[in-house]
Amino acid sequence: MWVLAEQNSIANNFLSELRDKEIQKDTMRFRRNLERIGEIFAYEISKSLYLVNSKTETSLGIKESQTLSEYPIIATVLRAAMPLHQGLLNFFDKSDSAFIGAYRGIHDKKEHFEIEMDYISSPSLQGKTLIICDPMLATGKSLEKAYHALLRFGIPSKTHIVSVVASDRGVRYINARMPECKLWIGDIDPELNTKSYIVPGLGDAGDLAFGVKI
Repeated sequence: MWVLAEQNSIANNFLSELRDKEIQKDTMRFRRNLERIGEIFAYEISKSLYLVNSKTETSLGIKESQTLSEYPIIATVLRAAMPLHQGLLNFFDKSDSAFIGAYRGIHDKKEHFEIEMDYISSPSLQGKTLIICDPMLATGKSLEKAYHALLRFGIPSKTHIVSVVASDRGVRYINARMPECKLWIGDIDPELNTKSYIVPGLGDAGDLAFGVKI
């Protein structure tokens, strides 16, 4: 697991602004900060990808260098992850994309809920590197369901999960249920409330980025 908040960088400014309830009123800034975090994760993940030797012809000669042998598939849990997805895509600009429509079903009186899924689209994942992005890793249930749904399109050689804010419980859940996946987390918060929202968290990332849903 790699945690962005543990690094000394300007990324901590972006994380702080994403949480700030006053700055959140600027929806364009909120989306852009999610996108920036995605760009930072893309850069860090790229260090773990396989490179090949290549030659580039300049106007004055030949330069030997290293380039990515293959671009990862970027999978997004709609709708909240779309700006995060764009940030990853800004760097992995030759990547294909997958999309999953997953959401919390109706809560019962004890605040239990099931994860509903009504849409999935993906290229072949067989032997590919897969990045799944979802800004909030709360219980981990939606990510687990999305991941297993994607496996019908093939078994990836490696899977990375990108989240901006995670709960400690969600991290432990994913590590226990999906140990083959590497977690890339912006910051980890200690609690979930009775509705399984991360505390202190940042609120509903989808509503903050795109407007309150009915």
